Amino acid sequence: MSNIDMKCKEIRNGIPLSVALVAAVKGRSAEEITEAISAGIEIIGENYVQEAIRKYSEIGDAVKWHMIGHLQRNKVKEASKIFDCIQSVDSLRLAREIDKQCGKLGKVMPVLIEINIAGEESKYGIKPEEAAAALRQIAALPNLEVEGLMTMEPYSTNSEDSRPYFKRMKQLFDDVRSQNIPNVKMKILSMGMSNSYLVAIEEGGNMVRVGTKLFGPIQY
Repeated sequence: MSNIDMKCKEIRNGIPLSVALVAAVKGRSAEEITEAISAGIEIIGENYVQEAIRKYSEIGDAVKWHMIGHLQRNKVKEASKIFDCIQSVDSLRLAREIDKQCGKLGKVMPVLIEINIAGEESKYGIKPEEAAAALRQIAALPNLEVEGLMTMEPYSTNSEDSRPYFKRMKQLFDDVRSQNIPNVKMKILSMGMSNSYLVAIEEGGNMVRVGTKLFGPIQY
């Protein structure tokens, strides 16, 4: 049994079956990803479109491909062809470009709306207080299907530092869901990474994005 196989089983056994596990593959080889798929990974999360194109050419549709990094509008055309979900919709302008490109492809793209829950200037995302209004506008776009929210908490080596942000995200998620916005499903709350995913699950996240915990440190 490979190390990736062991780590995948360890992670999967430690979280509820209702929680979706996304393997974050930034900087990982096609061989590592193939090992993860063999170990049961069903969703790949990629940060960069160009990396995704290269890996997709080798791996194909054996898994679902999620865009989890910042997506530039000039990369949307290519991203729309590859990805099964874009988790990082951080503005109405980006959403409109995805809608435009997916319309050309005859494709409806599942998306998550990225929330800048900590208000960090270095991070992308919609402000929590603007989330409901943004969701109403984005959900009106015909080639998008809004399925929930995503966030990236401030980095810390102490997983407990992330708990207040995850609590706020869950409160926001529940508040938006209670508004029953047309065409907004609010099924997915994607939050938590390698050092924080267990806390995220405790606070109500049902999709986690794990890279280092699964693959080990990136070898540059």
